[in-house]
Amino acid sequence: MSDLKSIEAVYGHYSFNAQTQQAYLSEKVVSEVRQCLAEAKSLSPAVTESYAAGLLRWAMERGATHFTHWFVPINGRSAQKHDSFLKVVKDRAISTFGGKTLAIGEPDASSFPSGGLRATHEARGYSVWDPSSPPFIINHRTGATLYIPTVYFSWKGHALDEKLPLLRANEALSRNVLRMLSATGDDSHKSVHTNSGIEQEYFLVDSDFILRRPDIVQTGRTLFGNAPPRGQALEDAYFGELSERTMMVINDAEKEMWKLGIPQTTRHKEVAPGQYEVAPIFTMSMIASDQNILVQETINRVAHHYGMEALFHEKPFAGLNGSGKHNNYSIGTDKVGTFYDPGDSPSTNLHFMLFLAATLRTVNVHGDLLRCAIASASNDHRLGANEAPPAIISAYLGAQIKDAVTRVVTGKDTGVTFDRNLDIGAKSLPTFLRDVTDRNRTSPFAFTGNKFEFRAVGSSQTPHRSNYLLNTAMADSCGIIAEEIEKLSAGKGTPEKEAAAWQVIKKHLTENEKVIFEGNGYDPEWQVEAVKRGLLNLRNTPDSLERFASPKNVEVFGRLGVFEKEAVEARQESWLEEYILKVGIEVKTMQNIFNTQILPVASNFYNTLFSTYNSLTVNMGEADITSYHSRLIKIGKLVENAVKECDKLAQLETQIHSKGATLQQAKFIGSEVVAQMAAFRQVVDELELCCPANQWPLPSYQDMLFSGQVYNVSPGASGVSSAGLSVSAGSNPKSFRSGVF
Repeated sequence: MSDLKSIEAVYGHYSFNAQTQQAYLSEKVVSEVRQCLAEAKSLSPAVTESYAAGLLRWAMERGATHFTHWFVPINGRSAQKHDSFLKVVKDRAISTFGGKTLAIGEPDASSFPSGGLRATHEARGYSVWDPSSPPFIINHRTGATLYIPTVYFSWKGHALDEKLPLLRANEALSRNVLRMLSATGDDSHKSVHTNSGIEQEYFLVDSDFILRRPDIVQTGRTLFGNAPPRGQALEDAYFGELSERTMMVINDAEKEMWKLGIPQTTRHKEVAPGQYEVAPIFTMSMIASDQNILVQETINRVAHHYGMEALFHEKPFAGLNGSGKHNNYSIGTDKVGTFYDPGDSPSTNLHFMLFLAATLRTVNVHGDLLRCAIASASNDHRLGANEAPPAIISAYLGAQIKDAVTRVVTGKDTGVTFDRNLDIGAKSLPTFLRDVTDRNRTSPFAFTGNKFEFRAVGSSQTPHRSNYLLNTAMADSCGIIAEEIEKLSAGKGTPEKEAAAWQVIKKHLTENEKVIFEGNGYDPEWQVEAVKRGLLNLRNTPDSLERFASPKNVEVFGRLGVFEKEAVEARQESWLEEYILKVGIEVKTMQNIFNTQILPVASNFYNTLFSTYNSLTVNMGEADITSYHSRLIKIGKLVENAVKECDKLAQLETQIHSKGATLQQAKFIGSEVVAQMAAFRQVVDELELCCPANQWPLPSYQDMLFSGQVYNVSPGASGVSSAGLSVSAGSNPKSFRSGVF
């Protein structure tokens, strides 16, 4: 295994973070960078040039020969184009990297999704350096590349990525938070930030099995397959012991994350067999969002070395727990770490109740935006499936905070007290003080002590999206509350301003209290109750995205400077197109697998049974083999029904483009095509249970989730992984194979 003397020795080795910058930049440049970031101002050309020179020296010392402007297009996947530092002067090679090269790139925009913001022939796009996110180095097997986090936009200035909207939403939130605080008489804060702690769930599966599963290769999930009898029924996978093989993957991935300056701390097995979770320490949302993409890419690279694949699809295995990306969200300033800290007396904590009121308004008024933040074809399979929050956007507060809301709304002392002492019946154990509230894992937006956990985000989704939609919605709520306080206390002193703030807090707690739900979100009765409360239940992606470009949302995005009207409509169009394409790929893959692999095997097996039946009839008589005959008839009917369901799916596929606009096509897919895919799968999955395992063309769930997890790499010859680690490769022929994805 790789030699790691201490976390401290390697942490941030490949990250040009604030600490590293002090060794390669002058004190003046470091100071100006910090000041510009704090005040949201652009760096001067001179400072940019000095920064680039220090960055080049640092990168070359670590073996970098190339650089790339690294950004996240609308599809949520990282994009990069590598250029070398090479410049030839009079036949002599030199390495060069200036401020202009650092600050601005011009990647072709013609092949990235835009939702119609630009025509095919309008190809010019710009990538611009984001100084708030540290550059980093990825050390590949044969070299190293400097990655420069950037935003990406068109020649007309339209955002073509997921990062520029987050920067815009951050600035909008900062303006309105400072305004809201000032309205209460508090002008001591200079800057605002949001923090995110992003938990990442995923599966690890042997690459050999993946290569024999065209559905996973093409779509990231199994389109056919039965959960094994054991599955997760015994509830023994969660927090269980990691096999040696998976421990090696996760260990090496963590070390690479540390080198990249990612504060990865937690790892454990998840609910389903073969499922895992990693989680870092929270940090500013922009950096956390970028780092989460690196977490996924790092796990993938390291897993490939050990002959495994990491699956980040929200529901790769039907009947088993899906994967999420819980976004632990908070708001703070240069003076306050988080305004979601309730303190000892939440109901009298002005800051806490102010931000709680804004949050509840956000969940109520902008629940549609929060639902859009988690909408995708893959996450539709997970939401509300007794493993993830339902599609209804509500908020969980817990007993103490719910009591605080009641006190403020009624103006009365409820008399309720919360005893943190808990006698667990063993006096030899340390003194224990429990939290004042329980957790609710069924809530999509749950208060967890000093932050809100947005639990509904899907594992494959970029956190940039959930963060910029959250920040936009919160910016609107803070602005509305600030305006109302200002009207009530114009020209008055701090005591009157605080009194006005409490009046506005009470108003918004009362108006938005309906989004508070403390019960079981999986309970079908909650769906009935939510309708009575007037809450939206947008069950799938098309229904959710239909509301994205509503007049309300267009007005909010425009007023806050996050998106223009045409950009809102384009983003809606792009996401709908992605939904149509992804489900379309699944439809074609299902048909191809069935027609070319499953149907021939099932038909041959039926013919074998039929031949045996004829022989038994001759030798034993028809009356003595009725059970065998029933089995033969059952399999024959399953084959016939599977063919019929496949033909129905093919027929529906031909109708998609006749439905008109993109939204109508997506709605048809969401209501008709997806349902037919499920019906088709149900028959084929039943057929699998009737056919010989050694003849079925696809590796089973048991193979992938049990057998493939315990294969151990034997100690032996050492090598270098795709993540740049020295590891024991042993005799495993899969150790150095490239990954599937």
